[in-house]
Amino acid sequence: MNKTKLIDGAQCKVIAGTHKGKSGTIGDVHTSKTGQVTITVTQANGVRFKTLAKNVFIN
Repeated sequence: MNKTKLIDGAQCKVIAGTHKGKSGTIGDVHTSKTGQVTITVTQANGVRFKTLAKNVFIN
């Protein structure tokens, strides 16, 4: 994951974790108190899910 490309509207593919294999558009980037970066991914069919930024590959 390249943090400089971690912006709303970027295309990504999940490469690890619960949502592995899914892809979509980044919609929300949030850094927690512990420093973990989470993102909301919106798939083409409109389904949204949250995942850790370290689990995604930015296209």
